[in-house]
Order: sequence, then structure tokens, then C-alpha cells
Amino acid sequence: MAALTQDRNTNRRDGVQFNDPVAAATRIFTGSIVCLNAAGNAVPGSTSATLTARGVAQEHVDNRDGAAGDKSVESRRGTFHFANSASADEITRADIGELAYIVDDQTVAKTDATSTRSVAGTIDDVDSAGVWVTI
Repeated sequence: MAALTQDRNTNRRDGVQFNDPVAAATRIFTGSIVCLNAAGNAVPGSTSATLTARGVAQEHVDNRDGAAGDKSVESRRGTFHFANSASADEITRADIGELAYIVDDQTVAKTDATSTRSVAGTIDDVDSAGVWVTI
């Protein structure tokens, strides 16, 4: 492309909110961890080493009867409060600044469980009710 010779309306994204196609036969609940699978479709967080955390669902989307992309889901990046895992995978205040790993669509853990979990984000805080993670 050549250099501009007049004003241009350049589109932008805030890098915080996304709208992604939902995978086939998938249901995503409001407030759940949303991930992208290998095909780039939105799925709820789960124990899998192949997911990319995208954000938190801003709406409930039921695509259980649809093909991939029949519906889409709004998700948002930021710092969110999730349930803490238990036992050896429980996140403590000593883990602040480390990575949290996805257990399911609302729970994070301290480890990747021998490379079977994907990264949720960075641990920002821990309280008695759970873990604050930045996705």
C-alpha cells in the first residue's frame, strides 16, 4: 500500500473484549473461563493442555445443537475471581505473580498437573473465597 494522502478512519479494538465463534455441541455459562481450542473456537475452560485462555464469558451461549460458529460468545479480559483448587494444587499467597492453570470453567490450580492443564493467567491475589487471576 502507498502512504496516505488523506485522513483515514482506522478501526481499533480495546484488546479487552472479544467475540468468538463457539465450538459445535458446546454450552458456555456467563462468568465462566472461556478458552479457544485448536480450531480457534470458544469452549469453556477444562483440563486440557491445548487451550488458550481468552477471558470470561459475558453471556450464556448454548450451541449444543449447532455447528462450530453457529453462535458466538462475548468474553472479556481482565482480573477475575475464581475458585481455588485443593490439596497440593491449592494456590496460596506465596504463589502471587506465578501462573495459574485451568482445572475447569471456574477453577484454577497451582500446577499444570504434568502438562495436562493450560495456563489461565497470572495470579494477582488470594483470599479465603478464591484466587484473583489476570487473563
